[in-house]
Amino acid sequence: MKDKNAVRRIIGLTGGISTGKTTVSNYLATTYQLPVLDADIYAREAVKPNSSILQAILVRYGDRLILSDGNLNRSALAEIIFHDSQEKQWLESKIHPYVRDRFVEQLQQLEHKIVVLAIPLLFEAEMMNLVTEIWVVYCDEQKQLERLQTRDNLTLEQAKTRIANQLPLAEKVAQADVVLDNNLNYADLFAQIDHAINGKG
Repeated sequence: MKDKNAVRRIIGLTGGISTGKTTVSNYLATTYQLPVLDADIYAREAVKPNSSILQAILVRYGDRLILSDGNLNRSALAEIIFHDSQEKQWLESKIHPYVRDRFVEQLQQLEHKIVVLAIPLLFEAEMMNLVTEIWVVYCDEQKQLERLQTRDNLTLEQAKTRIANQLPLAEKVAQADVVLDNNLNYADLFAQIDHAINGKG
């Protein structure tokens, strides 16, 4: 795997909650036909019905976190972890290793010269060593709040709490190889993506 990765680009796509990461990953997948490996998909996979991680969650928090169809009540869990940093840390200690293993497994199977890893918690989960370059999708906090409230139907306070639970966006930007400014419109954002993909060797 080491030799294969030495000649390939593995883009770590990250940013803040509701800054536009999905828009970027969808564009890379459709316009450039790049494989996009999504941490959120693997995180959902980690807590699928009857999984060992879901069982551990239920032991810790009780059956109130299980829906009638056997799936995890994600919104109820979110309310717990977004208000208690220790519980958030406990949950991430279960899910992050699973997600990392899935990335490694998929990277070994793919032959593409450019692969995108969409990892919202790239820095928080310390997965930087999986990628060869880091792209951060950025927007102003006001826009981020508005988008998050609209997308998840949250109050302003709930949205602020969720943003505050992530590493500050400015810190992610400071560690980025590429910063994609998503304050304007799709055309502007897509032009930045095109430049980032084609502007490197």
